[in-house]
Amino acid sequence: MTDKAKAKQQIEELRLDIGRHNRLYYVDAAPEITDREYDRLLQSLEELEKEFPELESLISPTQRVGGAPLDRFESVRHAVPMMSLSNTYSKEELVEFDRRIRKLIPAETFEYILEPKIDGVAISLRYENGELVRAVTRGDGTIGDNVTSNVRTIQSIPLRLSDMIPPAVLEVRGEIYMDTTGFAKLNEQRQDAGQESFANPRNACAGSLKLLDPREVAKRPLDAIFYATGQLNGISFETHEQMLISLKNYGLRITPNYWLSDGIEEILQRLDELENMRHQFPFEMDGGVIKVNERQLYEGLGFTAKSPRWAVAYKYEPEQAETTLHAISIQVGRTGVLTPVAELEPVQLAGTTVKRATLHNEDEIRRKDIKIGDRVMIEKAGEIIPAIVKVLAEKRTGTEMEFVMPVICPACGGETEKREGEVALRCINLQCPAQVKNWIAHYASRGAMDINGLGESLVVQLVDSGLVKNPAELYALKKVEVLGLERMGEKSGENLIKGIEESKQRPFEKVLFGLGIRHVGKGAAAILAHELKNIDALMVADVPQLETIRDIGPIVGKSVVEYFQTKETLAVINQLKAAGVNFKYTETGGNNGLEGLTFVLTGSLETMTRDEGGDKIRARGGKVSGSVSKNTSYLVAGESAGSKLIKAEGLGLTVLNEEQFIALLGSDEKMEDQKAGQLGFGF
Repeated sequence: MTDKAKAKQQIEELRLDIGRHNRLYYVDAAPEITDREYDRLLQSLEELEKEFPELESLISPTQRVGGAPLDRFESVRHAVPMMSLSNTYSKEELVEFDRRIRKLIPAETFEYILEPKIDGVAISLRYENGELVRAVTRGDGTIGDNVTSNVRTIQSIPLRLSDMIPPAVLEVRGEIYMDTTGFAKLNEQRQDAGQESFANPRNACAGSLKLLDPREVAKRPLDAIFYATGQLNGISFETHEQMLISLKNYGLRITPNYWLSDGIEEILQRLDELENMRHQFPFEMDGGVIKVNERQLYEGLGFTAKSPRWAVAYKYEPEQAETTLHAISIQVGRTGVLTPVAELEPVQLAGTTVKRATLHNEDEIRRKDIKIGDRVMIEKAGEIIPAIVKVLAEKRTGTEMEFVMPVICPACGGETEKREGEVALRCINLQCPAQVKNWIAHYASRGAMDINGLGESLVVQLVDSGLVKNPAELYALKKVEVLGLERMGEKSGENLIKGIEESKQRPFEKVLFGLGIRHVGKGAAAILAHELKNIDALMVADVPQLETIRDIGPIVGKSVVEYFQTKETLAVINQLKAAGVNFKYTETGGNNGLEGLTFVLTGSLETMTRDEGGDKIRARGGKVSGSVSKNTSYLVAGESAGSKLIKAEGLGLTVLNEEQFIALLGSDEKMEDQKAGQLGFGF
């Protein structure tokens, strides 16, 4: 066998193996290998493709990071039109929908199938002989945009179907959505960067798919669920349920829940059950879709001008609440961005008490004509972030007041500026107390240096008293100094100094994240630490060098380079070095027996936070998920465990209390109570 033939065989085997592991991780939530082992497989494939560039392929997992930017999107005609469903908010209309169907096919017996209605962006994927060749948006239903380069970056979408003998043509239709937790983090990053926030996950998803640079799309928390087909060649399905099962077997993600029934009355009951689950999904779910299950009946039922007669969408009323906007305050973020915040009359919404809502920036206040004193309607964007959706102008009394953004920073009195291309106002004083407090709190947070006992109130005292002006000065603190602070006793003072000292040994990636570089989150910090190995190499890296690193694009690269160009930053880095903070990357070992296991943590734990528990699971090769499914290996239930515990018990999953969880982690595990203060600076 020639070297090229051998390489071709190895490449094919690696692609199949990596594709299988992608499915296990992203679709089945049942990984078999650790992230490190996966990275080694991917690196081996990258090296072979680099050595034999003629063997590169668009279906290779190495293409996930995104290729060169596009000039424009190509228009593509759908082989089978993408129709939209008729919508209703009325259960009476669903009963009428049932009557019409039974009138059209009086001699037929059939079932209904109910699925969650995902509020995402409709997409059509075309697989030919098992390989993804095209991804097209709905467009006008007849012609859409070719967004294949962007869709290839979504890890849960297979580039090759999981079947050795796939159909000649399989077009699948579904929704691309943005994970609600990822949406919240994305908006925080955009606000931090002075960019306009997205209004909701659907808008964020649509905007992401229309980016011309696939490398930027790869950074967005996009996912997909499929529930329909277009053109088929070499395959057919008798029922909708059979189609869903087949799509899942091919490695395509389908809805996590669906219900079958032969009568509309049970479907109406199931719709209520589904509505009670709406906050349990990782996507925005705004209703249910009811379809006839037997596909052979579709032709006889036919279509209207825009919609099939065999399906209908039932939409829930959005959860909203009316309240009064008492004031608009200003938050100064870690990078100096001034963000207006609505101070509201407390009101119950989606199971929580809402007192504040983000207003993003001055442009949004003007666009929505928001005034202090207004009666407003609020809802949770993406079920996470409270937002004002409209002003009840008809309830104005004439006493409402216009809001004007301050021309100086409310925290320090320093100058503000609006940078070119940004919508946010920013304080340019690097010594601004609000920025310093946020920076130190971020540095000490659990995701970064995890300094035990250094919470919000203590950070405020340290900065206001002049004891600390940047994170490096934490290491010069003496016990006698902190004992003079409010609510600081002998023992707590000792614990604080001990916690600060212990933080010097944190991994380099956590130190790097703690530095608070714009656009550098936990993931980017881990990648930079792994690739550059130490702070000195990172400080001299230029943008072209950083752009060559996987998942590090020009925006992150530029931000990193700019960060290390300021005298203030260099001074802090030198202080941290002198204090003995770890600035070198250390390779970590393997796992400790939790490979292939998926955990969900819920409720309050006593000996650790859920984040800390998650870190311990990942360090031992396990995976942590935010939602309960049949693929969950263990649910760890602390105090006040709620709906996740109920769902886990209903699925017959193994539930661990905290003591059992600690035992599973390993007998060598030593835990100490950690009562660190909760950060309240809104990163």
